[in-house]
Amino acid sequence: MGTEFNCHFCDVCNGRGCVGQMPGMGGPNDSRNFILNCDAWKKIGRGPFEARTIDIRLAPMTGAVENVGYFDERQFYFDLVGECVKADIKVTIGDGTPDFKLFWGIEAVEFYKKENPLLKAGVFIKPYPDKKMMERYERAEGIMEFGGIDIDSYNIITMRNLVHLEKKSAADLMEIKSFLSKKGIPFAVKGVFNKEDIEVMEEVKPDIIAVSNHGGRVDVRAGSTAEFLKENFLRLKKCCSALWIDGGIRSLKDIETASTYGADGVMMGRPFATALCQKKPFSQVLK
Repeated sequence: MGTEFNCHFCDVCNGRGCVGQMPGMGGPNDSRNFILNCDAWKKIGRGPFEARTIDIRLAPMTGAVENVGYFDERQFYFDLVGECVKADIKVTIGDGTPDFKLFWGIEAVEFYKKENPLLKAGVFIKPYPDKKMMERYERAEGIMEFGGIDIDSYNIITMRNLVHLEKKSAADLMEIKSFLSKKGIPFAVKGVFNKEDIEVMEEVKPDIIAVSNHGGRVDVRAGSTAEFLKENFLRLKKCCSALWIDGGIRSLKDIETASTYGADGVMMGRPFATALCQKKPFSQVLK
């Protein structure tokens, strides 16, 4: 394995060691929202619910070579999924451009499914034109735990222009939900991060809502996912069966805090990617 990773493996991963590094592990606006995501979990205090055990999932990650500095894009997915399987971490995969980023993620899950027949993965697709989205869901159908749409990726301006991402309306999302429902597959919407998004969720009522600002890697309003959850969890929980969150989660205490605001699951990306690069067991990521 190569050693020229784009992560600096800081003692504390809080966004300050990779400010503005894109491609890389940082984020836009001097990593503003990446830093806010991490800091907020220490500030928001406990919510009104009792702390409970909730799901921990790998967040959808692509761009292993340009962003992580991994030696091979395809191998990244196989290694990442394999370590999740070992540590009993639930898996989600995402897509990107070129198309092989999704296909290799699917292949990795299919590979480990041979020895783990019950293995499934959540699959998040970017908001392409409908025909392309449906084709991708159908390609992933054999491994899908749920089918999701990554609405926050619309804010990646370079990708939006390159592959024609669309801002989906409530009606558009309801069509996708209906398509998946007919196959018995739950529907997830990832990227809820403003009041307009909440209004759309109240109309669509997806099975799963994931509060996210794409790990602080998209140019959206300033703010943290933790504070957004705190402000809006009661409203969000009324329009979904499961509420998830990602962004800046680094410890078991952060996960416990999320659970007290009604989160049913968390997704984590950078901590697992950096553990993989350092050859650390995923079971030791959270303390």
